[in-house]
Amino acid sequence: MGKLLWKPSEQRVKEANITRFIEYVNEKYNTEINDYHRLWKWSVENTNDFWASVWDFTGIIASRPYDEVVRNLEDFPPNTQWFPGAKLNFAENLLRRRDEHTAFVFKREDSEVRRMSYQQLYSEVSRIHLALKELGVKPGDRVVGYMPNTIETVIAMLAAASVGATWASCGAELGADAALDRLGQVEPVVLFTADAYMYKGRKFDLMGKADRVRTGIPDLKKMVVLSYVEDGEIPEGAVKWDEFAKETGEIVFEQLPFSHPLYIMFSSGTTGKPKCMVQGAGGVLINHLKELVLHTDLKEDDTIMYLTSPSWMMWNWLMSSLAVGATIGLYDGNPLYPSWEIIFKFIQDERITIFGCSASYIHTLKKLGARPGKQFDLSSLREISQTGSPLSDEGFDYVYSEIKEDLHFNSISGGTDINGCFAAGAPILPVYTGELQALALGMDVKSLDPAMNPLYDEQGELVCEKPSPSMPIYFWNDQNNEKYSKAYFEFFPDKKVWRHGDYVLIHKDTGGITFYGRSDAVLKPSGVRIGTAEIYNIVEELPDIVDSLAIGKMEDGEQKVLLFVQMAEGKELTEDLKETIRKNLRTQASPRHVPAEIIQTPDIPYTFSGKKVESAVTNIINGRPVTNRGALRNPDSLDFYEKFA
Repeated sequence: MGKLLWKPSEQRVKEANITRFIEYVNEKYNTEINDYHRLWKWSVENTNDFWASVWDFTGIIASRPYDEVVRNLEDFPPNTQWFPGAKLNFAENLLRRRDEHTAFVFKREDSEVRRMSYQQLYSEVSRIHLALKELGVKPGDRVVGYMPNTIETVIAMLAAASVGATWASCGAELGADAALDRLGQVEPVVLFTADAYMYKGRKFDLMGKADRVRTGIPDLKKMVVLSYVEDGEIPEGAVKWDEFAKETGEIVFEQLPFSHPLYIMFSSGTTGKPKCMVQGAGGVLINHLKELVLHTDLKEDDTIMYLTSPSWMMWNWLMSSLAVGATIGLYDGNPLYPSWEIIFKFIQDERITIFGCSASYIHTLKKLGARPGKQFDLSSLREISQTGSPLSDEGFDYVYSEIKEDLHFNSISGGTDINGCFAAGAPILPVYTGELQALALGMDVKSLDPAMNPLYDEQGELVCEKPSPSMPIYFWNDQNNEKYSKAYFEFFPDKKVWRHGDYVLIHKDTGGITFYGRSDAVLKPSGVRIGTAEIYNIVEELPDIVDSLAIGKMEDGEQKVLLFVQMAEGKELTEDLKETIRKNLRTQASPRHVPAEIIQTPDIPYTFSGKKVESAVTNIINGRPVTNRGALRNPDSLDFYEKFA
């Protein structure tokens, strides 16, 4: 058990949505659930009752009720069918509120705050809705975005969903080839983009990249350009946003089956073209509402923001907050420009209540010596959500010592694949150092050893033993579901379970979960399995080290561990520092954690969602090609490793 960092007050427990949900379940099913862990157990043992309860409790809008909750529960998608018979529209559920309550507060790094009410949002969505209908866009067509993190991106997504089109998006930060690798595969009929975007005080043109994507999609009917930075020239054949969307009117929400394709999400694509994972409208909706209402404790008077972009599933997750009637804070740009203070000033000024970020953002704040709690009024902030990669124990401590001592730190983990979480927060449970609070409701998660035995207090493979509604309904262009099967169901051939690829430890005493990194990046020196996060958490505490990357190199049938370290500006990797690294790993972890070599590197590769890319460097060091550099946020970082190899 880690150190106790926070315990909710009796008042907070009493007011939590999940407390009302427990009361609802007890009354409806004559149960005697009185804590989170009993609720989780009930939710995985009574799948039909649990998901039906979420449907009712969150007030999902449907024009036709479902015939039953689930068919083929004993199998997994694409054979499992959720809520067959139901008819609904995703956008209608997100646009249920149509008053003057603020839907968005938006800030670009170089601009003043812009606001939009729910009534204005409905009106703006109606413009794009009518324009798409006039263009002939119909259910099942693909509409895509290559956009900054602005309100218009959300408007385009909602309009697409309102007519039954399937939405896919890339953030403006992706290169043209990486965007085309994703968006081109799904053969869209409409592309939404912008003229440019701002990052770290610089304007970056988007028109050239977007036109490259447009010319790579033969059947594209229209490219719509938002004048985001400046009202300049656009490519011939494209149309400006205001010219495309001229009239407002009533939205006729297309009523569609529960599993009608809503989103196409993309894998990171660092070892080939990204996989295209198709997710159903109802599955995404009910899973997001479960996580937002029960795990995040989101209420309509909250303002919630996440540091994200349209390339990352946390963008999709955040937008479902509209279905709760809350206010969404959107930030576009570098969250550390011109200094780390910009985000906390936004939190202070806009009275943000729930703030989401990555582990790397928290570690960066800590390295910078930032003390947000001393410099800003954070009295509104009652929760910080964190995801992207495992957070060190010191990162947990930093949140409570330097940001705010009385808040719910909600560390979560799941995946793009399920557009949600396997492990999540619980506002009625305490927070312990280094632990995600709980297994997510309705997710029958276990940690298994190679022989498929359940593990507690030992590291193992994270699996889910039952399907859940937001799992992909299929992969795009995947004949006989071969890619789908290979992605999740072949690791444990003797029993069909969803193997997610995370290396975890489930704590028997608290029910919490510690993540140790991707299991395909787990190191095995002398056959002993080591999670890379165990190394990073120790090495990156040293003040002269900014970042690190550990990979395994095969030599004569044995794996040796190479540790690459990125030094702070003006610092060099000395023999004394190498010895300190070895000593700290040996004493704080084990002799097995000590690398065979320690090498200074100028940069560490990352995905656009802030995850270290161990696989690309592992491939390079072991003589295998990296076929898609464009999938990285900083592809030039690989140059050093290619020369090193």
